[in-house]
Amino acid sequence: MNPMNPQLVMYEEELKQIQKIADRLQQDSRARSILLIDKNGALVAAAGAAHELDTTSLSSLVAGNVAATGGIAKLLQEDEFTGQFHEGKGMSINLSLVGRRIILVVLFDKNTTPGLVRLRVKRAQDELVPIFEELAKKALTPQNSP
Repeated sequence: MNPMNPQLVMYEEELKQIQKIADRLQQDSRARSILLIDKNGALVAAAGAAHELDTTSLSSLVAGNVAATGGIAKLLQEDEFTGQFHEGKGMSINLSLVGRRIILVVLFDKNTTPGLVRLRVKRAQDELVPIFEELAKKALTPQNSP
């Protein structure tokens, strides 16, 4: 575990909220799959056809890609790049940072457009940021054990 980026602790209530947002984003954007991955490469939530993917490998590669892009940003005297887009012949991918901690991955094909994906991602980010902020607060607060 990276001490500069400790493992994210999830609670059932927040996980249900995150899953609901991921499911809605997948439907509203007409994307194939939605993944939420922490910067350590751990899958937090998935929606759509994610079961058809090797999410373990994809999560690790996406986290590595975001880390490498962060290095490029620092060389260019940017804090970080908050979004990436890669277009393929059949499948495209939109990567967005949520609260500097989570990577929102949208995999989509020709059944939707990059513009619609970006629009829906923005709305999902606005809903996800407060949830992850609350999780960060909970992680810093000692929990009373029963």
